Amino acid sequence: MKFKSVSAVASVVAISALALAGCGSSSSSSSSSSSKKSSSSSSAKTTKVAKLTAGSKMKAGTYKLEEENYSYGYRTKMSITVNSKGKITKSSYDQVNKKGKSKVDDTSYNKQMKKGSGTNPKAYIPKLNKALTTSAATGNVGSIDVVTGATESSKTFQNYTQQLVQAAQAGDTATIKINNGKKMKDGTYKLAEKNYSHGYRVTFAITVKNGKITKSDYDNVNKKGKSKVDDAAYNKQMKKIAKTNPKAYQPALNKSLVKSSDPTKVDVVTGATESSNTFVLYAEQLQNAAQKGDTKTISVDNMIFAE
Repeated sequence: MKFKSVSAVASVVAISALALAGCGSSSSSSSSSSSKKSSSSSSAKTTKVAKLTAGSKMKAGTYKLEEENYSYGYRTKMSITVNSKGKITKSSYDQVNKKGKSKVDDTSYNKQMKKGSGTNPKAYIPKLNKALTTSAATGNVGSIDVVTGATESSKTFQNYTQQLVQAAQAGDTATIKINNGKKMKDGTYKLAEKNYSHGYRVTFAITVKNGKITKSDYDNVNKKGKSKVDDAAYNKQMKKIAKTNPKAYQPALNKSLVKSSDPTKVDVVTGATESSNTFVLYAEQLQNAAQKGDTKTISVDNMIFAE
């Protein structure tokens, strides 16, 4: 993911570039026929990917994730294969039923969704998989586009990809289990990035009570622990260019999550698209932790890419 922020002495030019880029940060077994449709391998060797400038490179291996519960008859299974150069060479994201058959092969479902949304699993699943072997090959989750008509599936894909990338950075090949659809367990769940970009990193905590998020504390802090909200020069310049700033959008994002208790329903703040997307990505990961009742702080060895 690519995180962009600036210090108080940053130039107006740098802040302008930041605003135009989104003013923030960016960094869910099938049959043989289904596997071919739901997997993609890198064939375009000339595809340009952003250069990793900070954060650990992914280690070679195959990393897996799967949902434990079915929703409307399907659950997600996903794996990525990473080569010795730290690049994803294969992605196999799919949604399968209890017989192991892919949603790609559900003719009736595909027909109905195509009519209502303009897309369907047969189209968006291969498209999402392809993103991981092209623009996001080095783990740049922020470069994965949301497929129009399949927003929720796209966001789930981004969330699960991020968790697989974190596993690959650590070389942890244990299958990640997602207790999807389950009520969140009461407690406080925390996440923190390890690496600073332009002087800031994300810290995030949610408090759950009676299965609902009652408090959300998402912030960007510098090495002294001071919030970007308190960077007067940055806030002034960003407000002038993007019509918003951390002082406005951080509280708005936190408020939206508490109101809905559902990361997928958090409103994107105009002028802070990348920060909004990162907020949702991390909120979903914290939600997954809360569904398992795992209160261990999630340490994200966040990748920072050349701009």
